[in-house]
Amino acid sequence: MKKLIMVAVIAALAASTFVGVAYAGNGLTGNGAPNGAHYNLNLIGVPDKSDDMTGSNGHVIFVDLSGKTRILLQQGTADIFDFQVLDANGTDGTASFQLPNPDPNNDGITWYSVYARALGKPGGWGNITSGFITDGDVTWMSTYSYIAVRGTGKSTFDNVSKELLYVYADTNDNGVLERYPLFSNALYQYFWDYDNHGCKLIQLRFYEVTTDVN
Repeated sequence: MKKLIMVAVIAALAASTFVGVAYAGNGLTGNGAPNGAHYNLNLIGVPDKSDDMTGSNGHVIFVDLSGKTRILLQQGTADIFDFQVLDANGTDGTASFQLPNPDPNNDGITWYSVYARALGKPGGWGNITSGFITDGDVTWMSTYSYIAVRGTGKSTFDNVSKELLYVYADTNDNGVLERYPLFSNALYQYFWDYDNHGCKLIQLRFYEVTTDVN
């Protein structure tokens, strides 16, 4: 019965997913997200998931309902809207997701934006933080995190481009935060660390609209 319920959930999410390449309008909808085409990614918290995830529809990553999952990030094609789930089963501690470099010039203006909201049964929350590992095996975590809380009532999207598309860290130890867009250094391994505290679903939407994080 549990497996049937999970299959139904995946099917419903797949039906609601739309991958588009058209530019989205600047206006926001009633749920806080922009109008227009987007790539949809669902982070689903489950108590245990050991099945093979290689046949997923490309828009779902399973994470532990309680605990930490590291989502390894791989750079997609820079000049197209290129997103893809590479490893959907994060319940073993790691998953993998492909996305383009959001700010190749590091001018603080992204060429796409990411919006997020918590869904599902009220009561859970999760914390997502960007980071990277240098070629010398030193791990740096961003000062900024996205904290998703599933309260009661309507759930709306927040623009989390600053939190999820950059790493802000004082790597020079000079008291000043440096800004690193994802994939700004080809030798680094970029990732999101997701610390889940009972959140059943976080929905991420990627739109071809800019965000100024300066």
